[in-house]
Amino acid sequence: MQARVQPLESVIQPISKANGLPNENYIDPIKFQEEIKKVFYPNWFCLGFGKDVPNPGDVAPIDFAGIPLLITRDRDNTIRVFNNVCRHRGMKLVEEPQNIVGVIRCPYHSWCYKLNGDLYATPHVGGAGHNKHAAIERDKTGLFEVRSHVWLDMVFVNLSGDAPDFEQHAAKLFERWHEFKDQKLYHGGDDSTIRLTVNSNWKLPIENTSEYYHLPWVHPGLNSYSRLQDHYYIVESGKYSGTGTMVYNPQLDESGRKFATFPGLSEKWNQAAEYISFYPNIQIGVHKDHLFVIHVTPLSVDQTEERVEIYYADPAMCSDEWADLRNVKKDMWTEVFQEDVFAVEGMQKGRYAPDFDGGKFSPTMDVATHCFHEWVARQLLN
Repeated sequence: MQARVQPLESVIQPISKANGLPNENYIDPIKFQEEIKKVFYPNWFCLGFGKDVPNPGDVAPIDFAGIPLLITRDRDNTIRVFNNVCRHRGMKLVEEPQNIVGVIRCPYHSWCYKLNGDLYATPHVGGAGHNKHAAIERDKTGLFEVRSHVWLDMVFVNLSGDAPDFEQHAAKLFERWHEFKDQKLYHGGDDSTIRLTVNSNWKLPIENTSEYYHLPWVHPGLNSYSRLQDHYYIVESGKYSGTGTMVYNPQLDESGRKFATFPGLSEKWNQAAEYISFYPNIQIGVHKDHLFVIHVTPLSVDQTEERVEIYYADPAMCSDEWADLRNVKKDMWTEVFQEDVFAVEGMQKGRYAPDFDGGKFSPTMDVATHCFHEWVARQLLN
């Protein structure tokens, strides 16, 4: 049976007439590589977190879609991102996260770099005992730096180097979440990280977390107190989409203890919470007492890593005294995210049905999902 060919142009139609992205964009390795180049390279995307390099001298190697990258924290506390390769012969510099006391040293010929990327030493480059050569201009031979920006501890990068400034890129989200934009965050530690590897294309977790239509059937526990009718959709064409709830009121234990809340929030946030998929690869959940980020990393056409980091509003919430409640919070979100795994993996399996045409959208319940599909399609059509 020959697979149905669904043009991308059908995705960018009005929602009542549109189809979803074609099967090939979920199962074809060639299309996967095309998306890396057309969806990720030209845009800002989240590579990692400031917490990955918490101290001056820390470095964290990250391979993104085969590209060796390195997050560093300089002595002046500045976070930067570089190509994780020596300028001499292209040797990978750092294999494991570590704290570097001196300089980054290439394990091949021992060329050395400062944490700010400057070339520092080139042993024997001019012959035995001669550590300089006129042809090697150190001030022009530092590590290749990748354009980066840190916001709410997320380290964003733009591989192409020509995307609009991050402040411009995120302006609409900053406007919506102005009360959270500059809040200080405190990560809860090891008990505030969740990692999942799912057998699906990277887009499906983003699609799933962008909508609440599935709550009654996939999340019956959550739906018992945060019902379908308690939610609303958030759509900003070409930027982000997601959902909000009007009944956020956590009861974590019988004693009535509650986490400290972020300062300066308006009354809206007494019971509201919002969950926005900021294209292409993160969802951010904001609540009055914590913030989480779901970081989606494409591993292959049909395998994806989901990493969740949970942050609090007050450093006291990260102490041993609050460890029990942090674990309750982690367990609650872990249950929700694990419930989603069968859904995204089931959709991935369904994409091998040759007659599936990308699917139809409910003009009422799929507005956020269609917004994401349309954005991806437009990147691929450029």
